[in-house]
Amino acid sequence: MDKLGPTVLDVWREVGSHLDIGEFAAKTFETLAAAGPVRRIVVRRLLPDLRSIETVAEAPAEHAAPSARESLAPNARRRLVAWLRRGAIAHAGLRAPARGELALLAPGFDVPLIAVPLGRDETTWGALILAAGPGETFAPRHLALAAALAEPFTAALANDRRLRELTALREAAEADRRSLLTRLGRDALVDEVVGAETGLAHVMERVAMVAPQAVPVLILGDTGTGKELVARTIHMRSPRLGGPFHRVNCGAIPPELVDSELFGHERGAFTGAVGQRRGWFERADGGTLFLDEVGELPAAAQVRLLTVVQDGWLERVGGHEPIRVDVRIIAATNRDLTAMVRQGRFREDLWYRLAVFTILLPPLRERREDIPALAAHFARRAATRFGLTLRLPDPSDLAALSAYGWPGNIRELATVIDRAAILGDGKRLDVTAALGATPAGLSAEPAALPRDDASPGPGVAVSTLDDAMRRHIERALAATLGRVEGRHGAAALLGINPHTLRGRMRKLGVPWARFRRPGAGPA
Repeated sequence: MDKLGPTVLDVWREVGSHLDIGEFAAKTFETLAAAGPVRRIVVRRLLPDLRSIETVAEAPAEHAAPSARESLAPNARRRLVAWLRRGAIAHAGLRAPARGELALLAPGFDVPLIAVPLGRDETTWGALILAAGPGETFAPRHLALAAALAEPFTAALANDRRLRELTALREAAEADRRSLLTRLGRDALVDEVVGAETGLAHVMERVAMVAPQAVPVLILGDTGTGKELVARTIHMRSPRLGGPFHRVNCGAIPPELVDSELFGHERGAFTGAVGQRRGWFERADGGTLFLDEVGELPAAAQVRLLTVVQDGWLERVGGHEPIRVDVRIIAATNRDLTAMVRQGRFREDLWYRLAVFTILLPPLRERREDIPALAAHFARRAATRFGLTLRLPDPSDLAALSAYGWPGNIRELATVIDRAAILGDGKRLDVTAALGATPAGLSAEPAALPRDDASPGPGVAVSTLDDAMRRHIERALAATLGRVEGRHGAAALLGINPHTLRGRMRKLGVPWARFRRPGAGPA
């Protein structure tokens, strides 16, 4: 009896040291073997459906055969459950045959046995079986020791159940992640930055500089140049990596809902506000909020955004209590914000707050050396997404891609490669046909941009950017008969998100219905 107290204490220490029940059983066996004639221990678990029993741990190692499972007949099931509910220790002496519960728990054993019921309910029911060696026997003190082991082994069995549940959840989450990546045609949740050492080398240098710093970043560049990918890269390389990353397309939010979407609202703040809602800033607390198309924000939202940027607090719509948020803001736009500031359409103080550090993304036409790598990247993604045989662009394909003007930039290139993979049906990339599906007039090489110090010559009429954009969108709508979404819609041809296109159309006053054919379906 003098060894009983220290032995049980040692076993409890092992419970806290080993979540894996196999490791726990192995360490406990060493302790029990030193305290008496215990030559083998087995831990068995009754499955929640009460129809099967399985071995979850066995020691010493030469006997270990975990996960051995046997079905229980109805009579055996009732007898075993009744024994577990009673909580009574079962044992068989030297050379005595194992009867009743022992015959169910340890079939084939012809040595002295002690069986200890484990578990507080059917979710953790099981048994600890102690076996002596041939010619040995258990004394009354060993029964007392076995009774004292019930609680630590019940805890170990509960830990094993939780570990199994967590493993199952992790495997399910990993399966969902793999399924999502397959649908997206990606190998990782964040795409690699193709051209990081060539056409985007300067961009990546600036990303490396600013990522560790807790300052706002403004990303400038044409539509489709990869502003979101750069924003995600900054987040992934920042100390906020463990926090959330949320993207908000400011141009796709109706003006009357901007405040509610960004800053949240209280119940009853307006008609339809049936409950409290956290805005995007609160959801991104501790992480990064990417405000895409920030130049589309209306004036009132710019005022509230300025408050959050400079003071770090906000008020929900209809609320009166300030809410502190810790959010890093990365903004992006393809608009000329400095011109908008001069025209009074964008707040100067907000511009200074957002443009602490700016990154300019070059258009694809200025980084043509990256087209082969980008085309190969998108070809791999298309093959995965569509379940096609991988076909990489050949030299003639690359020549055609390099000669094209890419007004939609990288997003348009991705669309063209997707289309080429589908048209080629896994046999080849039909790049020629894919390029031929672009809107008329978009394939021409864009004119060289004037230098910053250049001015139009006498008699040269220059339309505003909005007018040029309006005409561009109207040409795309005319080519698609007013369809905005879908594979053959204007958004796909222009290489932008349909929500972004609709926001632009609202702002520029472009009515899609004017281009629809009578009797056509939804846009």
